[in-house]
Amino acid sequence: MLRRDHARGQTMVELALVAPLFFMVIFGIIILGIGVFYQQQVANAAREAARYAIVNTGSAQCPTVSNREPDLAVYASSYWPCDPPATRWPKMTASARDAVFGINRSQLHVSACWSGYWTKDTLGVWADWDASASAPNELRTCTIGGVDPRTSADSLPCPAPPTSVSDDMASSYSASNYGSANQVTTYACYVWRPPLAGFLLIPPTVTLRAVVTEALQYQQ
Repeated sequence: MLRRDHARGQTMVELALVAPLFFMVIFGIIILGIGVFYQQQVANAAREAARYAIVNTGSAQCPTVSNREPDLAVYASSYWPCDPPATRWPKMTASARDAVFGINRSQLHVSACWSGYWTKDTLGVWADWDASASAPNELRTCTIGGVDPRTSADSLPCPAPPTSVSDDMASSYSASNYGSANQVTTYACYVWRPPLAGFLLIPPTVTLRAVVTEALQYQQ
């Protein structure tokens, strides 16, 4: 009996030592998997927002627009800012949120900015945007709240700050048979609160971000 009790006690001690490590690894793998899944959803949202913006450009019936208006004398006789930055692009945001599942869609935030080529005016000042993509014209990259999302997305909060005309370097217009090369950059983010936060060195919140840049498409 003593020998059997000794073996049983040894097994319990071994289980007490090994079980916490085992469950830590299991829970760590599960939480990491959830984080990877959520990050993929945020990336899908950024891609869908970019797709929506490049299809619904300034020449579309209901365009998603930047803070800069196109030169109507060159590009179009009419222009209607249907999905504007002042209201945080509700149509583009709705399209991005519809592309995800498994997360709280209302907490998924989307922002965008527009890049394009500039040319010099008659005084030699870089002032005219929506120029053709040819020398000596210069490509100006856009920002969101003064931050370039393509290089410094980690410094952007979630949600991102509102954009202004100083952030956008081009309009949302893309003209047929013209050498304009305007681009849109979309930024999607989601503040995730992992399960078991505070355990296993898991932070209480993790901000997931994704950035996508696409060239605009002309709509007949």
